[in-house]
Amino acid sequence: MRCLLLVAVICAAFIAAAQADEANKYTSKYDNIDIDKILKNDRVLSQYIKCLMGEGSCTQEGRELKRLLPDAIQSNCSKCSEKQRQASVKVMRHLRQSRVRDWNRLLDKYDPQGDKRKNLKLD
Repeated sequence: MRCLLLVAVICAAFIAAAQADEANKYTSKYDNIDIDKILKNDRVLSQYIKCLMGEGSCTQEGRELKRLLPDAIQSNCSKCSEKQRQASVKVMRHLRQSRVRDWNRLLDKYDPQGDKRKNLKLD
């Protein structure tokens, strides 16, 4: 009986730890958005950038990104899933290579002191 109780306590601890770990991650609600499709569509990408810069309206996804972006930058994406990290690197590379002006504007807004830029692993 003690062994069964011990197993139950250990299982409960693992479940609580897993839930706590999930609570420290960003939502996966938007993980299936087609990033490539957005990056290939200048009009849609421009709208997201305007949203992030506070210069235009935001979709629900854009509002969520705008809300979470400062924390993601401050924490070096510590709450990001692997899929979210890969998507963010893809977006940052695209902006840095294809939309330099927008990339620099976003950096200036979300990292005005420039101290987080060295953490951006894009190579």
